[in-house]
Amino acid sequence: MLLLGLSGAFGAGGGAEHPDLTFTWVGILSLAIFVVGYYFVAMEEKYHIDKAKPALLTGTFLFMLVAFYYAINGMDMDEVHVQAQHLILEIAEIFFFLFVAMTYIETLIHMGLFDRLKYNLISRGYTYKKLFWVTGFIAFFLSPIADNLTTALILSTVLITIEKKRADFLVPGAINIVVAANAGGAWSPFGDITTLMAWTAGKGAFSDFLFLFPASIIGYLVTAVLLSKVVPDEQPPFDASTEKKPELMEGTKVVAGLGVFTIFSAVMSHQVLHLPAMWGMMFGLSLLKIYSYRMKKKRNTHFDIFQSMAKIENNTLMFFFGILAAVGALYFIGWLALAVVVYDPSVLGPTVSNIGVGFLSAIVDNVPVMSAVLKASPEMGLDQWMLVTLTAGVGGSLISFGSAAGVGVMGKLPGIYTFGAHMKYAWTILIGYFVSIAVWYLQYEVLGFYIK
Repeated sequence: MLLLGLSGAFGAGGGAEHPDLTFTWVGILSLAIFVVGYYFVAMEEKYHIDKAKPALLTGTFLFMLVAFYYAINGMDMDEVHVQAQHLILEIAEIFFFLFVAMTYIETLIHMGLFDRLKYNLISRGYTYKKLFWVTGFIAFFLSPIADNLTTALILSTVLITIEKKRADFLVPGAINIVVAANAGGAWSPFGDITTLMAWTAGKGAFSDFLFLFPASIIGYLVTAVLLSKVVPDEQPPFDASTEKKPELMEGTKVVAGLGVFTIFSAVMSHQVLHLPAMWGMMFGLSLLKIYSYRMKKKRNTHFDIFQSMAKIENNTLMFFFGILAAVGALYFIGWLALAVVVYDPSVLGPTVSNIGVGFLSAIVDNVPVMSAVLKASPEMGLDQWMLVTLTAGVGGSLISFGSAAGVGVMGKLPGIYTFGAHMKYAWTILIGYFVSIAVWYLQYEVLGFYIK
């Protein structure tokens, strides 16, 4: 997901162990409420209700319910307070990371960068199918550097500027970007929060993650080939005599450069300065605001950053708040910790369990799932830690809101890229998922091709 330092995500704060509430009435009721809330999120198209509404209601209510249980049973309320504070901190890091990334994207849209990119692609005579492949490959190789969420936001913006109505191009194109961004992020310690968590926890060296490249790209290519079969092989409407080359506003290249530097600042904030990654993002936002002021003073031109902020998909931010709060409550209650029991060789063992992590990541969210695995720290070799890193990252693509990249694209293509539209082609992602695992097995277990 995001390039954030969440190595102790959800429940790592607070010091002392808190009681296991899983099979109390509050634990069972909370799980039921989560399932109902999840149902309404998934059925967004059927009930015509924005996914942020049930997610926000579920997330806020669950923690209040847990606090109520503590209060009526005379338990230590400080535990709830500390856990809620820690959860707020984790959510704030994601919230502000997203906020800055979206502000930069909306600013670049306003300045005409994506219209120019659309013109350059279409004017070359690229068909929808070729555009499908170009955006997919860019997403796969940009994600390891910029992180999968930022990559997905940028490329989905390109999609919607190329074509605003044709679902036969936009839906497979959006799925392609989500799958490519998540697969590309899986083989870099910076590309996905789950890889970052595993790396900072010492489960692998920097170079160890690079060995996941074959599994990541082959699995992605299989899904992309299958998806490309439904993409129309015709050119988008373009008339060179009527469509003029869009002009870029003055300073567009500088703003794009500041955006790249902002991502770099986020990486350095975490890796070198040991600050949250959002600190570097907010620093980049301050540079953007200062540059806006300089443009106004020196060249008498001005772009209003607050107008860009007003165009941000706030429902996406609210969805993240709600779903992360809900998952944080389930973790606090103790439900996610139960999943680690299956790692025992007498139950399922590490390989089957790690494959299952991918499916659980799609349903719940890969951050707390990976956090639960890391906190339990089952006895596994490097090969198995790389497998769980791969499955947690790639598995989020199986459902539209199973990853930050998917949620971000849903916000960019509302009413087009939905849960139902995604699930129509989920079988292509499932095949690619198992191909990735097969490549991992051949490379790690049969050939032993990795640094031991």
